[in-house]
Amino acid sequence: MMDYNTVSELSKLTLPQILAKQAERIGMNGVAVREKAYGIWQTYSWTEYFEFVKKTGLGLKSLGLRRGDNIGIITDNHSEWLFAELGGQAVGAVTLNLFTSAVSDELANALNRIRASYVIAEDQEQVDKLLEAREKLSTVQKVIFVDPTGMRSYTGDDWLLSFHELLERGDELDKTKQELFETELWKGRSNDIAHMIMTSGTTGISKLAMLSHSNYNEMARKWLDNDSIGPGTNWFSISPPAWIVDQMWLGVALIGGMPMNFPEMPETVIHDFREIGPSVIITSSRFWEDLASTIRVKMGDAGFIKRKLFSICEKIGGRVVDLESQKRAVPLHLKILNRLASYVIFHPLLDRVGCSQIISAFTGGHPISPDVIRFFRSVGLNLKQCYGLTEAGGIFQVQPDHEVKAETVGKPLPGTDVKISDDQEVLVHSKANFRGYYNDYDATQSAFNDGWLRTGDAGYVDEDGHLVIIGRKEEIIRDKDGHAFSPDFIETRLKFSPYIKEAVTFGEARPYITAFINIDMGNVGNWAEERLIPYTTYTDLSQQQAVEDLIIQEVADVNERLPDHMKINKMILLYKLLDADDEELTRTGKVRRRFVYGLYVKLIEAMYSNENEVDVKSTIRYRNGQVNTIETTVKVLSLP
Repeated sequence: MMDYNTVSELSKLTLPQILAKQAERIGMNGVAVREKAYGIWQTYSWTEYFEFVKKTGLGLKSLGLRRGDNIGIITDNHSEWLFAELGGQAVGAVTLNLFTSAVSDELANALNRIRASYVIAEDQEQVDKLLEAREKLSTVQKVIFVDPTGMRSYTGDDWLLSFHELLERGDELDKTKQELFETELWKGRSNDIAHMIMTSGTTGISKLAMLSHSNYNEMARKWLDNDSIGPGTNWFSISPPAWIVDQMWLGVALIGGMPMNFPEMPETVIHDFREIGPSVIITSSRFWEDLASTIRVKMGDAGFIKRKLFSICEKIGGRVVDLESQKRAVPLHLKILNRLASYVIFHPLLDRVGCSQIISAFTGGHPISPDVIRFFRSVGLNLKQCYGLTEAGGIFQVQPDHEVKAETVGKPLPGTDVKISDDQEVLVHSKANFRGYYNDYDATQSAFNDGWLRTGDAGYVDEDGHLVIIGRKEEIIRDKDGHAFSPDFIETRLKFSPYIKEAVTFGEARPYITAFINIDMGNVGNWAEERLIPYTTYTDLSQQQAVEDLIIQEVADVNERLPDHMKINKMILLYKLLDADDEELTRTGKVRRRFVYGLYVKLIEAMYSNENEVDVKSTIRYRNGQVNTIETTVKVLSLP
């Protein structure tokens, strides 16, 4: 654990200044960053971490970077993200991380909005996107690429520079002006804007939330005061750097003297989990939904004895979880059985998926089904729901250990006040609240109510002081009879099915609830192959009669647990996956309901008429710019 005085002193500094102090304090005696490359773990001490940040900052300075300039960073979870971000901030720049999955126009629009002077790009793919939009990027003076693979043919373009060359330039400048970096570093103030983050944009154009160093430091203090984390805590970075969670944890790791671990690639995450044995992880609900689906499908494919044994042990674990959540005593015989189940089934299972060393796992970013929480807790993973938002500086609401209630998001972290307005909106007061939206005074003013941040979410506080989120305030729907419900409430329960990837519900001023369903291509595909059902594409698979029957049964099972006015009456299996490239999802995977409604209004109306089939002609735009046309017929399926 970090002592209070050290945390308090570090919290008065900028993020790069904190790194400088930790390099002095810990030096070569502790690991600051681990990164896997070519199957081998590379480590950076705090001294080496600081030296790379220093060279990066001076490299940018040698290119002409001025204090107050804005920098775009388009990278995955790698150490160069840290070096670029902290290096830029050290010499007075403000950074903006963008999703590597974004298409060329998205990147260009975001970079132009902040008038970015320099861009750090991951690899050839990201460079090609920027080159495609080069004529639009009039303010970008240089694009610095991290991975040189495939870049040999770009050598003659003076708009491009390798990250290795940037470091060399920084090293040369340091030799000629040895005091320059120290001077620039200590010009910074904790109230300076450190970073901008694009909001999810579920209802329209994303806004640019500005966060100061002190915002991140305050959030770090909350986490360090709340949990048993400190220098020995292993954090595994798998959420995109463009999302608030890993940005928040960068501050926690810096002040807490904790290592940040980066996987080699998304496909190796589970394997890398096992090697590092992280003790804390916060990631999106989609990650846990997908992992739960994978486990359940694998167990379904296992032999009879293994399936039966897992089922019995899951029921034992589930009974223990239910009793604990109800604050009731767990009988001795049940404790013994649960410990035996953990030894025989649960611990080997968690080790197989890389989660056996996790002390606390958190899910955030989007509501998650209580069934997913209960499933993981039943098998021994301390998964807890949390709540936060970009404008609040990250996660500020966490379920305390031994007080986990699957339907709530817990209690506020120290130094955070939460209250419910008269119209049920959740309001937050904290020193971690953001400084405002970039170049948007009106939006900034409307984000606060007498100093309280308006979250835009509806909720209430239960009898135990836990916050319950009903859903987005503007998305609370009333049907024709006046019954109110949150689409998220239904959709998260649908997505607990291993065969359902995404769900979108409708029903505003309608006589009943309807839904679009995206099947899970991998799990449904395996299910179909085991039954010798031939298919070619996603569209073909989704229209198989057997698949329709499968999903009807899955949705019917969910209907049995829903109140009558929330039961789904009709649904359509969409002929394509909802995609961020088609503006149907945000880059963090949230459904953009207004866009979906506008794109598929013909299908929605069909579910409220007597139509049984709808002819569809649609275009799909791929990330490489290619456009394809789909012509098919979808069925309107009725639920029993």
